[in-house]
Amino acid sequence: MAPAPVPEPQFKKDEKALCFHHELLYEAKVIEVKPSDGDDRKSGFQYKVHYKGWKNTWDDWVAEDRLRKLTQENRELANNLRHEVLAAQRAARAQPPPSKKKTQGSTRGSEERQMSVSAAGPRGQKRMRDQDLEKEETFQSRRAVRIFMPDRLKSLLVDDWENITKNLQLVQLPSGKPAGVILDEYFAYAAAPGMRNSVETDILEEVIQGLKEYFNKSLGRLLLYRFEREQLYDICTDMENATSDLAGKTLADIYGGEHLLRLFVSMPELIAQTNMDAQAVNRLREELSQMTTWLAKEPQVTAFFSSIYESPGQAYIDKVKSST
Repeated sequence: MAPAPVPEPQFKKDEKALCFHHELLYEAKVIEVKPSDGDDRKSGFQYKVHYKGWKNTWDDWVAEDRLRKLTQENRELANNLRHEVLAAQRAARAQPPPSKKKTQGSTRGSEERQMSVSAAGPRGQKRMRDQDLEKEETFQSRRAVRIFMPDRLKSLLVDDWENITKNLQLVQLPSGKPAGVILDEYFAYAAAPGMRNSVETDILEEVIQGLKEYFNKSLGRLLLYRFEREQLYDICTDMENATSDLAGKTLADIYGGEHLLRLFVSMPELIAQTNMDAQAVNRLREELSQMTTWLAKEPQVTAFFSSIYESPGQAYIDKVKSST
């Protein structure tokens, strides 16, 4: 039996690469390579990197999953992430500072509410309220997950909104390119030979399966406009009919690219409700940003977002109005 091949580092000494530092990717150079655990090469590798334009004091040992090959696509991702962070910083600076007078009034009102609660109930209630506030603050801070959405896809989302909410039209279903097929095609593209190592491919496969699961579970609750709900009811009825063409299918096999884009818009909120650690969140954010960048290019835009919108007829419109 042939011995198992000895693992090789994905990055060589003196190789230029992109390296994550917090949320952003920076150009860097690998200056040293060593196994993560002593001389055991099976444990993976660590890389000492020097960030381009930074002082040597910032040189750092990093795990392999923080490095990316210096490809044009990854350069584009680095630029997209940087633009998103800058846009968020500009938006934060544009918000007016809270009025001191208002803050004092708000504090006084809060104190009065707490006093009335204490008087009406047990002492433990105030402590519980403080814990709830801490939980809410933690949740709000975790919601600051930015997923890059190219302008071309934003434009498609606006058109989609207008077609449904203003023109009272519906996407023709089942889609010719359903969300599940789009995700599978992205996996085939991103996991092509030479694009990733086996660990990165496994991570991508988990992300794709997770997105399909999110899509199926959240479509009826988060991804539809009110005008589309009757259509979903009809689709689900067909899915339960054993003789229907939709029998045995999932929603990701029926709904297409427009609804998948809506899922990407909702992902920051969905991620905030998970217990994912910062590293996992950053990895997921990177995968989703790479995916939206790919979706915004040709031929993907033409292939995935050429859905036909059609008028459902007056009977459908009347049914929607009567259900509100």
